[in-house]
Amino acid sequence: MSDSQEIESIRPFGPARSTVKGEPLSKEEIDLYNDFFKASLYLSLGMIYLRENPLLREPLKKEHLKARLLGHFGSAPGQIFTWMHFNRLIKKYDLDAYFVSGPGHGAPAVLSQSYLEGVYSEVYPDKSEDVEGLQKFFKQFSFPGGIGSHATPETPGSIHEGGELGYSISHAFGSVFDHPNLIALTMVGDGEAETGPLATAWHSTKFLNPIVDGAVLPVLHLNGYKINNPTILARISHKELEQLFLGYGWQPYFVEGDDVDTMHQAMAATLEQCVVEIKKYQKEARESGKAIRPKWPMIILRSPKGWTGPRKIDDNYLEGFWRAHQVPITDVATNPEHLQLLEKWMRSYEPERLFGKDGKISEKLKSLCPTGNRRMSANPVANAGLIRKPLKLPNFQDYAISVPKSGGTSFGSMVAFSTFLRDVVAQNQTNFRLFGPDETESNKLGKVYEAGKKVWMGEYFEEDTNGGNLAPDGRVMEMLSEHTCEGWLEGYILSGRHGLINSYEPFIHVIDSMVNQHCKWLEKCLEVEWRSKISSLNILLTALVWRQDHNGFTHQDPGFLDVVANKSPEVVRIYLPPDGNCLLSVMDHCFRSSNYVNVIVADKQDHLQYLTMDAAIAHCTKGIGIWPQFSTDSGEEPDVVMASCGDIPTQESLAAIDLLLHHFPELKIRCVNVVDLFKLISPADHPHGLSDKEWTAIFTDDKPVIFNFHSYPFMIHRFCYKRPGAQNLHVRGYKEKGNIDTPLELAIRNQTDRFSLAMDAIDRMPNLHNRGAAAREALRNEQIKASAYSFEIGLDPPFLKDWKWSNTGLWKQNEKLLTN
Repeated sequence: MSDSQEIESIRPFGPARSTVKGEPLSKEEIDLYNDFFKASLYLSLGMIYLRENPLLREPLKKEHLKARLLGHFGSAPGQIFTWMHFNRLIKKYDLDAYFVSGPGHGAPAVLSQSYLEGVYSEVYPDKSEDVEGLQKFFKQFSFPGGIGSHATPETPGSIHEGGELGYSISHAFGSVFDHPNLIALTMVGDGEAETGPLATAWHSTKFLNPIVDGAVLPVLHLNGYKINNPTILARISHKELEQLFLGYGWQPYFVEGDDVDTMHQAMAATLEQCVVEIKKYQKEARESGKAIRPKWPMIILRSPKGWTGPRKIDDNYLEGFWRAHQVPITDVATNPEHLQLLEKWMRSYEPERLFGKDGKISEKLKSLCPTGNRRMSANPVANAGLIRKPLKLPNFQDYAISVPKSGGTSFGSMVAFSTFLRDVVAQNQTNFRLFGPDETESNKLGKVYEAGKKVWMGEYFEEDTNGGNLAPDGRVMEMLSEHTCEGWLEGYILSGRHGLINSYEPFIHVIDSMVNQHCKWLEKCLEVEWRSKISSLNILLTALVWRQDHNGFTHQDPGFLDVVANKSPEVVRIYLPPDGNCLLSVMDHCFRSSNYVNVIVADKQDHLQYLTMDAAIAHCTKGIGIWPQFSTDSGEEPDVVMASCGDIPTQESLAAIDLLLHHFPELKIRCVNVVDLFKLISPADHPHGLSDKEWTAIFTDDKPVIFNFHSYPFMIHRFCYKRPGAQNLHVRGYKEKGNIDTPLELAIRNQTDRFSLAMDAIDRMPNLHNRGAAAREALRNEQIKASAYSFEIGLDPPFLKDWKWSNTGLWKQNEKLLTN
């Protein structure tokens, strides 16, 4: 093939070229689809341009236009084209399906279909199917107080807004896991296809079990351009594109061209071929009981950007070029010739004929749409609270860790939670999944494999039986892509189920922006009356910064909490349980909650345990509290408040109290622990915030507070700046100091160790005067000795590493060890 022929073969112009041949539509049906297509395209342009004169029953004037033109038209024709042809198959095969709009700002396509299906008017009665309702429908698009240009939560049938690109495929797969009859028809924009998350999501077929799961039918829409650039996949050869998706494990079918009549036949035949294949594979797997992994069908649709628009405006290309991406003609309010061109273009869709005198399409056109909940914009899966079933949760108290002596028992909090989680999985075999990037075993959650192994549809080796924990019908979803795992989980809960993602704390940042988008979705859902609540997005962070000493500086970053804390207080919660019983209580609460992003921070190593189960429940219910077993100020004014938030910081804070009481037995010390981080914020800024009276009762308003925090110290100062006595708050946390250290040395580098905390407390108590000098000097000497020991031996001194609460000065008894 010559270069010129190759270039021509990837242009979307001319009669349809398709892999699947066939003419399933009659001439009458093609005419109906042409009319439906025109009506849809007219609605899409109307949303962008018109404030008045919705059916152009008078000549178009600039007074009829919106003052600010917003919206994207470029991808709308291809999305509409796909949606309306899939409607035929929903009716023919009684399919349970919904539509995922991946291209950015794809709402005009989705909204036009919802309006024509009648769903939009049912949800928003003032946007009725008449001239007055149509005028309101147009005006509210990308308009103050209206609806955005993405498929936002206000959009019926949407679970995927697409504000940030790259998550359409992973969301779609998440929604079809454990929904055996559901098909997610997923439009993938060719700009979106250039993102990393989208690239990894194509591998989701390796985790799709056709016995218990539904199917995703991707339509990769190659319209050729992004905002101002060609798209990569639209500029590679047909053969290379086919090989790419064959390599991913898909069977691609091409539909290419711009001649509408022939494209109708090609798309209708191709979509039907895909549906038949999907049903065949599912039938084969379900009847045989064998979980097969076929090459699932997908479609590559190549059509012009801004299809059916003017090819040129003045001397500039429009249809098939990047200028059609957003508002196709931008100067209609100031350029009379372009205003006439827009009117001619819009009238070419024959609005007066198609919408008639009543301002609605004919029943014959309406009959192309399914009815009831079979309409894709009415599918209950997209308003998942309607189909959400509560989790069956075992009694978390049955998994309690025995704590005969507070601060004297060491045990793995994650081990206890893993047992609880195992039984959650066991009791919810079609309603709950655990997601994570290859870290379930590493994060000490391996007991879940007793109830559900890792989903695996790839090849098996003999050695996989030795601890591989792989099975096609598993309940644990592991892939070394945080993006895909997070996208699966979001799709899973957005479609009515429950789940948990676990991750190493330092690398959860990979999905910062995904969590941002989900938080914004939840926040907007609170404003949409018809949206039912969904299960909370639960994120368990472990392999924490303070125990990443062996992996080095790159693995030390607790900053995800800052990202989450910036989101709306209506939808985010952060919990740092100090021990295992608190972790169990917190997780039970999070699993039962809805419409939140819950972030739980808990280390996976063995740690001191402090609270019995009853005490843990009380502490977690309050979210913050004074621990009297480690305090000496009962009934008296404290000299200092030693506060902590996080399991490892809590242990160091208690050890600091032990040191202080060894040197100054008469000190009145108050020990405070925080589980719910948002208790610290003013109640004016967060519903969980303590009142100022409650704050003062715990922290005082005139005593020094030494606060040992899990993450960056500035976060606590930001939370507490309004509080009484905020100037007395001295926070220690991670300060970007790290290396290949021992745990104690890492803490010393960041001044969160027991010695630094005790010295800080001495410095903040002026009543000690110079009496504190000798103690401070001794503490600094011990700190130096501990560091020297760690550098020489490679381990922390055992009596420091294995410290337990005793208030007997055990560190002093082991002074010889440091000296020697």
